[in-house]
Amino acid sequence: MKVLITGSSGLIGSEAVEYYDRTGHQVIGVDNNMRATFFGTQGDTLWNLKRLQDGTSQFEHHSIDIRDREGVFELFQAHTFDLIIHCAAQPSHDKACQIPLLDFEVNALGTVNLLEATRQFCPEAVFIHMSTNKVYGDSPNEIPRVELEKRYDYANPEDFHGVAETCRIDRTLHSLFGASKTAADVVAQEYGRYFGMKVGVFRGGCLTGPSHSGVELHGFLSYLVKVALTGRTYKVFGYKGKQVRDNIHSYDVIQAFEAFRRNPRPGEVYNLGGGRENSVSMMEAFDWVESISGRKVDWVYVEDNRIGDHICYISDLRKLKSHFPEWSITRSLSDIFEEMVAAEIDRLAVAV
Repeated sequence: MKVLITGSSGLIGSEAVEYYDRTGHQVIGVDNNMRATFFGTQGDTLWNLKRLQDGTSQFEHHSIDIRDREGVFELFQAHTFDLIIHCAAQPSHDKACQIPLLDFEVNALGTVNLLEATRQFCPEAVFIHMSTNKVYGDSPNEIPRVELEKRYDYANPEDFHGVAETCRIDRTLHSLFGASKTAADVVAQEYGRYFGMKVGVFRGGCLTGPSHSGVELHGFLSYLVKVALTGRTYKVFGYKGKQVRDNIHSYDVIQAFEAFRRNPRPGEVYNLGGGRENSVSMMEAFDWVESISGRKVDWVYVEDNRIGDHICYISDLRKLKSHFPEWSITRSLSDIFEEMVAAEIDRLAVAV
């Protein structure tokens, strides 16, 4: 099988590269390190590219900008892909308002370029689009909540499992990032439903793992661990630090993709996160990191919350599990924190 992975030096992309290389497939990666353009040196992913090149046997890297339709089409003409995993994106809720044109071109136009290249050159391929829970805008904030000592939670029993795919994606405040990703999400669904292509859309919660190049504007747990272990100060933006996210390890993300590849459902949409068991608030995350690392988290509170931010977001995984009962979460919240702290300690030791 020949696999194309966009954003191949990023968190999910690199996990996919390693998985498919390890299982004996030829992997073509596309990544032009635009994360460094978005976030500066802290967002640079060249360290991860080098790690992949040193540790894989059938991985071929291409520095292609997905906005470049001619370059994308040339790649598809040179290779017949069986599987496309599209992870490349401008990923920041906050950064998008500073670069609205670039954000939309990367997230929306880049996605259309890849979908159309797939339709023209390998229409039988499975196409997996990495979307985001930000397509729901702030509509999840309408779910009734209760305030607990260190977190917010849903007030009503019927909301216990979290936000389902039936949550509306329009008539809500998204942020420009959420809007560009919504455009990509809907057009990916359309290629699946209208053209009958094997397109699956996965709306990610907090995707995390040791290969994340976390920065303040994107990469909650990765950035928190990095700040804690280097003695810097973490900023909490609003909601008393009680805002909740569900966290999923990049390995479990790839296993969900693989379940879809084996049994694709054209144009289908799935929420993909850690679910209730892997949910954590900011305040609770501080406790986890301090307990595992032995380092006190230095943090300050900023009264203004991020525009369109979710107060409490837990992914309802019941649809995904019903369609693919062989899939489940294998990495607990404890596993995630321990692995990320250990990886950051190793990186700091190498840097010294």
